[in-house]
Amino acid sequence: MSTSMQCQELLVQGLSLAMILGGVMHFIYLMKSHAAYGRYVDTSGSSMVVPARLAWFLQELPALLVPLILMLTTDGNNGTGRHLMLWTFCLHYFQRSCIYSLLTKGRPYPLNIMLLGMVFCSINGFLQAHYLLHCATYHKTWFSEACLLAGLIIFFTGMGINIHSDHILRNLRKPGEISYKIPRGGLFEYVSGANFFGEIVEWLGYAVATRSLPTFAFAFFTICFIGPRAYHHHRFYNEKFEDFPRSRKSLIPFIF
Repeated sequence: MSTSMQCQELLVQGLSLAMILGGVMHFIYLMKSHAAYGRYVDTSGSSMVVPARLAWFLQELPALLVPLILMLTTDGNNGTGRHLMLWTFCLHYFQRSCIYSLLTKGRPYPLNIMLLGMVFCSINGFLQAHYLLHCATYHKTWFSEACLLAGLIIFFTGMGINIHSDHILRNLRKPGEISYKIPRGGLFEYVSGANFFGEIVEWLGYAVATRSLPTFAFAFFTICFIGPRAYHHHRFYNEKFEDFPRSRKSLIPFIF
């Protein structure tokens, strides 16, 4: 049954600022240490792990389900603009939860990190959906504005880079192989974290298209969380492989 909900401005601002602060704290921590999943999992510990495919599915799913539930339980008179941007957000998480999770060949995932990921995706899914459905205002001329077109082009360019880079990573090793290899092809010719670069570009495009504090906060958090991971991957390749291309950067082509 559809209901009408008022915009909770203080909640939106509070969650957005908390996400920005959390991004800064994560960046400081992750530049010194690793987020303990994937190649950085401590296999000697006794922490519980979840199969990678199940973990990625459960972790990313709330960011898809929460917005869908809010859309279904909100009055339909919300404007095309709000739904366009929210469906764009959902498209990413449909790909991550229902497609990427089925294809991934990653290592078992620590249960505690999966649960933290579920909490974050739930909160962020609510924040983005509530803002777009109940707070954002779009004028009739919005569809002809340059920021929308530019933002969507940037978003889908980033999504294409992210999906293509994940495809390259999945096919690095033949069946039965466990050793790491240097990723080659696509944007990996320029950066070690091509998949991370693609996702960052996605959310920067999303922020440009919507021009709002919640979307900027999410893009900023994404940079702070996966940017350091690209840096650590780059250092890992540099230390492990003598033939690693020295011209390749960590995250941003030709720059960093």
